[in-house]
Amino acid sequence: MINSSRKPNALQRRRRLCDAAIQLLAEEGAKGLSHLKVDRRAHVADGSTSVYFRTRAALLFAVAQRMAELDHAALLSVMRLVGSRDATVADGGPSQLAKLVIVAAEEPHATRTKARYELMLQASRDPELAALLRPNVELFNVLLRRIVSQLQPPGVVEVDTAILKDQIAATTAFINGVGLSLAMGEHAVESAAQIDRLLAAILAGVVDSHRQADKIGDGEQEAPHAGRAG
Repeated sequence: MINSSRKPNALQRRRRLCDAAIQLLAEEGAKGLSHLKVDRRAHVADGSTSVYFRTRAALLFAVAQRMAELDHAALLSVMRLVGSRDATVADGGPSQLAKLVIVAAEEPHATRTKARYELMLQASRDPELAALLRPNVELFNVLLRRIVSQLQPPGVVEVDTAILKDQIAATTAFINGVGLSLAMGEHAVESAAQIDRLLAAILAGVVDSHRQADKIGDGEQEAPHAGRAG
């Protein structure tokens, strides 16, 4: 006789539990994460989460792995869209970076954004978690560098390495700040177009600051010669 009952797929069940845990992280923070709460949120029998993740640390690590998996797929998708140039910008549309930030504030991504910040706080005190999240941070930095290189102000054909470094630092701080405000429900920006306008001002401002610094440096070097002219 064939038994028609089927055991749940282990991988699918783990993902289901981790997705429920991500929702709890977003709503209650790391302190609100427990095996029983995950069971209830995932609508499974009490004790199910403990079968797959014996300790709270194991559960948190599995959630981080699931988040890393989802984020990696999203970043690779944007990387492919950007390619050697951001076609949306060339067509007059918002940059992929701006769209990525706005999408992060919309469900289902908003929940993941909040959970991500919780995990990052935990990772600051847990080297193992930090190591798990680091590859996606590095991938995001590669994406950011590629996008910033493409979004240079008019007239800038080839950007200096020092300027690009400062532009990336300023853009990272800006994007992180906007992302955090959106995760907290504070809409510091309203659209991808607004993000692009602010980003353009930041990149142009960094270029101008370097040009001004160069002018001041040249003036200081020429000053002694002017003094000897008398």
